[in-house]
Amino acid sequence: MICISCRDISFSYGIDKILENISFSIQDNDKVGLVGVNGAGKTTLFNILCRRIEPDTGDINILKKSCSIGYLKQNMTVDSSKTLWEEVSESFHHLIEMEKELKVLETEMGVMDHRVESYTQHLNKYSELSEKFAQLGGYEYNSYIRGILRGLGFNETQFYLSASALSGGQKTRLALAKLLVGQPDILMLDEPTNHLDIEAISWLEDFLSNYKKCVFIISHDRYFLDKVTKKTIELEHQQCTVAECSYSEFMLRKKQNREIQQKHYENQQKQIKKMEAFIKQQKQWNRQKNIIAAESRQKAIDRMEKINAPKKAPDKIRIKFRSEIISGNDVLFVEGLSKEFPGRKLFSDLSFHLTKNERLFLLGPNGCGKSTLLKILAGVLPQTEGSFEYGHKISVGYYDQELSQLEEDNTILDEVWNENGEQSEVIIRNTLAVFNFSEDDVMKRISVLSGGEKSRVMLCKLVLSGHNLLILDEPTNHLDIYSREVLEQAINDFDGTVICVSHDRYFVNKLATRIIEMGNIPIIDVSGDYEFFLKYKRRQAEVSESISTGNALNSEAKAVSEGKMNYEEQKLVQAQKRKLEKELNNTENRITEVEERITAIDEEMVSEGIVTDHVRLSELSIERNQLESELEELYEKWEMLGNMEA
Repeated sequence: MICISCRDISFSYGIDKILENISFSIQDNDKVGLVGVNGAGKTTLFNILCRRIEPDTGDINILKKSCSIGYLKQNMTVDSSKTLWEEVSESFHHLIEMEKELKVLETEMGVMDHRVESYTQHLNKYSELSEKFAQLGGYEYNSYIRGILRGLGFNETQFYLSASALSGGQKTRLALAKLLVGQPDILMLDEPTNHLDIEAISWLEDFLSNYKKCVFIISHDRYFLDKVTKKTIELEHQQCTVAECSYSEFMLRKKQNREIQQKHYENQQKQIKKMEAFIKQQKQWNRQKNIIAAESRQKAIDRMEKINAPKKAPDKIRIKFRSEIISGNDVLFVEGLSKEFPGRKLFSDLSFHLTKNERLFLLGPNGCGKSTLLKILAGVLPQTEGSFEYGHKISVGYYDQELSQLEEDNTILDEVWNENGEQSEVIIRNTLAVFNFSEDDVMKRISVLSGGEKSRVMLCKLVLSGHNLLILDEPTNHLDIYSREVLEQAINDFDGTVICVSHDRYFVNKLATRIIEMGNIPIIDVSGDYEFFLKYKRRQAEVSESISTGNALNSEAKAVSEGKMNYEEQKLVQAQKRKLEKELNNTENRITEVEERITAIDEEMVSEGIVTDHVRLSELSIERNQLESELEELYEKWEMLGNMEA
C-alpha cells in the first residue's frame, strides 16, 4: 500500500531553483535511499515531506490514516537533564504508567484480607490490566530499549547518565535511539551513520533491514545503502529518477543508460548532418525538383523526434596526490606505543612496521584510540609510552577529521597559499579551481564554509604539499558519494604510503592493502581488503568456537585434574594447528599444479599445429580462464591460512 505520494514538487531559494516537478510514491514497507551530490536538495526534500517547509508548487499526500513520521535531522542532538534511559523510554510512557498502577495494586492487595469484596475487585482489575499490559508488550519493552541502546554503542553504565553530559556524537546517537524505539510508520533518516563506528553501523543495517515499516534514508555510505535499501531515488539537475533497486545497481544502470543515450544521440546527429548536407546540395542546384527534394528532406528532419544529449554529470573535484620525494622502503616503525588520559587507557603496547606503498586502515570501536594514534604519529599529541620512528626521506601530510588545522579568519586563498608559499598565485588559484572554488569563492573566509567546503580546502592543501606519507582521519566525512569516488581514485593512484581511519566500509574495501583492528588484545593485523578482513575474522571465530567446543566437552569430566585439563586443551590446539598446516600444504601443492598447468597450456597454444586449430585453441582458452579464476581463489585462501598460522 502506498503510504506517501509526491506530485510535481518544486522549490526555490530566491532565484536558485532546487527542485522541479519532483514526483514519486513510496510503499508502506519500502526501504528507500535518497542520493545526490551535496546541494542537490535531499535535505530540502525531507523537510518538505515533513511539512517543515512548504513547496512552491505540488502536492504531498500521506495516504495512510494516522500515519506517524519520525525524522532524524543531520547531527540532531538531545540535550536535557533526563537520563538516557528516561529519554528513550518516553515512547513507552503508557506502559510505564500501567506498570506503576500494577505495582500499586500489588502493594494494596498484599495487605488486604483475601475474603473481603474489595480484594476481589482489586484482583479482577489487576488481572485485566496485567493482560492488557502483556498484549501491548509490557514485558518486552525494557529489553527492546536495552537492545537499541547497546546496538548504537552505549554500554550499561551509560544508561543512567544525564543526556546533557554526553558528547555531541553521543547526543546524535541518543536522538537516533529515541526515534528507533518509537517505531514510526515512516522512518526518515538524514545521514544516520554519522558518529557510529562500524560495529554500530552493522547493527543498524540489520535493524533497518528487518524493520516492518517504511524507511527513507539520505546517506553517502554506499555499503550501508546497498545493505539496507531496495529502492533508489536520485536528485540531479533539480529532477528526480526512481529505480526499484539498490544504489550500486542503480549506478550501473545509470551508466549504461547514459552510454546508450549518448550513442543514440550521436547516431541521430550524424543522420541529421547528412540530411542537412543533402538539403544544402539540392538548394545549390536550384532546380524545381531539387527544391522539392530539399523541402521534403527538411520536413523529415522537422518531424523527427529529437534525442537529447545526456545531461552533463555533476562536476567532480579532480584530485591527484603527488609525492615530491621518493621514500625508502621502510616508512614507519612503531614499538610498544601506549596512550593514557587520566583514569582512561586507550591502547597499550601497540607495535607494527609500515613499508612503502602500503595503504593501512585502522578499524575498531569508537573510543579505542584510532584518531589519537594518528595525532601521535602526526606529532599533535605525545605518547604515554613506547616509540615510533619514520624511515628515510619520509614527509608527513596529516588530515584531521575535526579540520582544526584550518585558520577560521583566513580566506581560502591565504589558507592554501600560506603552507605552499613556494607556489605561484596562478598555480594556487588553478588548483583551487580544480576543487570547484571559482575566482570569487577563493576570497571567502574559512569561518563561513560548510563542512564539505572545508574538507575540500584541506584536501587541496595536501595535493599541493607533495608529502609521500598521508595520515588521513575520516577524510570522507562531509564528502558526497561522487567526491568520495574521486578521492578513492586519487589515493589508489598515489605513489606514496597511506595510514587512514575510516568508517566508510566501501572506501576501506576499495583501498586497503592492510587492516589493523584496534580494541582487541592482541590487535588483529591482516594484509588484504575489508572483505578479506571479514573472512579472516570469521575463520578466527570458527577456530575459537572449535577450541571452546573441545574445552566444553573436556569440562564434562569433572574428575579430570586441572593439569590434565590443560593437557587436553593443548592437544586440541595442536590438532587444530596440524589441520591448518595440512590445509596450507594442500593449498600450496594445488597452486603449484595449477601454475604448471597454465604454463603448459601457454606453451601448447603457441605450438606448431595448434595455432591454426581454432577448436583446440578455444578449449585451451576456456580451461586457462577457469584455472586463472581458481588460482586467484587459491592465493586468497593461502594468504588467509598463512595469517592464521602465524
